[in-house]
Amino acid sequence: MGTFSNFDPVQPTILTVPGLGGSGPSHWQSLWEQARPDTIRVELGMWNTPHRNAWVTKLDQAIRSAQAPVVLAAHSLGCLAVAWWAELTRQPYGWPVAGALLVAPADVDRPDAQAELAAFVPTPIGPLPFPSIVVASRDDPWITIERAHSLAVGWGSHFVDAGAQGHLNAASGIGWWAEGQELLDRVIGAAADRHGKPLSPGDARSILAINATDAAQSYYLAR
Repeated sequence: MGTFSNFDPVQPTILTVPGLGGSGPSHWQSLWEQARPDTIRVELGMWNTPHRNAWVTKLDQAIRSAQAPVVLAAHSLGCLAVAWWAELTRQPYGWPVAGALLVAPADVDRPDAQAELAAFVPTPIGPLPFPSIVVASRDDPWITIERAHSLAVGWGSHFVDAGAQGHLNAASGIGWWAEGQELLDRVIGAAADRHGKPLSPGDARSILAINATDAAQSYYLAR
């Protein structure tokens, strides 16, 4: 993996990073890709037989090909691909990935994890070099809420408890997932100042902690 290009203060490109099996037409990632001209799927390939190095390479290629700062919107095993990309590339803080929304990360380390997840063991637990939000559900069959919160702490991510909504996918019935769009906007807001320059980690955390909580966490917990 080579060096990163120079920073260019323009509107970010949103790259969706699906998990095992990809994301079908009713998944929020697919719906966002259809509706938002700034949103593109990362075609990781081998959706049903994922390999860590291959997925990280594909993700790296997509990030480096973007003509703007990148904000990642990952789901399930896609969150692990993002974490491994960050672990292996060691990018400067906030560039080229300016932020990430990490939804329902899969727990690849638990003893009963699916065999298809084995290539992603162990989960990287170091701080991510960009502002991020982890969103998790209390009845997600792929991860416990406690484990999701632990990953968020290790990654330096703001954590949002989404209540009981399964795996936060099409089967959860969330459709377009307006609350997720709001969280994505919060990540974008925490990524850069009005001139497009990356915010400091402290400033970004402050924005995520205030705005994400007000916009989404209180919404979920009040239901």
